[in-house]
Amino acid sequence: MPRTSPYVIRLSSAELAQLEKRAGKYTLAYFQVQRAKMILLAAEGLSNDQIAARLDTRREVVCFWRKRFFAERLTGLEERSRPGRPRTFSP
Repeated sequence: MPRTSPYVIRLSSAELAQLEKRAGKYTLAYFQVQRAKMILLAAEGLSNDQIAARLDTRREVVCFWRKRFFAERLTGLEERSRPGRPRTFSP
């Protein structure tokens, strides 16, 4: 039996415009485009399993970003600083 997420995503018109802009950019980092696409598909009512299958990623990843967007909105999709030693190679 498929699970339904308790984090139902409803977007404002400004959020929808911003996410569509991010999802359509070729110059943004891949992870930013993927996150935007995840949220757009979640707003359409797709389950985490369906989104993961469409974007070729794991259900747990979709669940994580859906939950974080639900709690923090657009700022939740941004990168956070990470603990530990800084990278020695450029990205």
